[in-house]
Amino acid sequence: MNQYSISEVKRLAESEREQLLERVYQLMRNGVVVRDPHRLDIRGELICVRGVELDINVIVEGNVVLDEGVKIGANSILIDCKIGRGTIINPFSLVEGAVIGEQSFVGPYGRVRPGSRVGDQVQIGNFVEVKNANIASYCRINHLSFVGDADLAEHVTMGAGTITCNHDGVGINRTTIEEGAYIGSGCELVAPLRVNRNATVASGSTITEDVAGEALTVARARQVTVEGWQGPKSRKETNT
Repeated sequence: MNQYSISEVKRLAESEREQLLERVYQLMRNGVVVRDPHRLDIRGELICVRGVELDINVIVEGNVVLDEGVKIGANSILIDCKIGRGTIINPFSLVEGAVIGEQSFVGPYGRVRPGSRVGDQVQIGNFVEVKNANIASYCRINHLSFVGDADLAEHVTMGAGTITCNHDGVGINRTTIEEGAYIGSGCELVAPLRVNRNATVASGSTITEDVAGEALTVARARQVTVEGWQGPKSRKETNT
């Protein structure tokens, strides 16, 4: 096994850093805004044009293409992806193996996983995860949601905490949501499933059957009040 001296290790590290910095400086000469050249790691091939902005601690791996006006927030990771004109990747987000259209945004703390294609003017907000999904233009998924193995047509809105239940314990199933559908907060869409055009699903619903279009669907238990409820007994009380 080859062993290197401390001085050789330092020299190799400095050489690698110099090569990386030269790539970053070339981007800056081409009109790319880099907030701190020493805190941008390009570990693959980065293609971008004038007007792109890269904040601190951004990591680029594989083949990444950034169109005009793209802004990448601090501490984000881009892997084998293409991001369209004017789109913003907010801080602490991960985009991998995906294509994102124009004038959209992801995050902060968003994750777009491999196999995903996102259209134009799409909102993928904080703590939203998208996996192997096709999301058409003008969709809104702004808070705390998981959209996996799903096909969303244009103008779909998914409320906070809504998820597509894509795995049945054996295999993967897809969810299809047609144009104009509105899914309330805290819903579970159990695939395979189709939500038809302009459907509305009430908040807190667990949906296991196809949803009719142009109608409201509610799938939740009726609220019940128990009078005189004493609450759970303490362990000490139950042991006496």
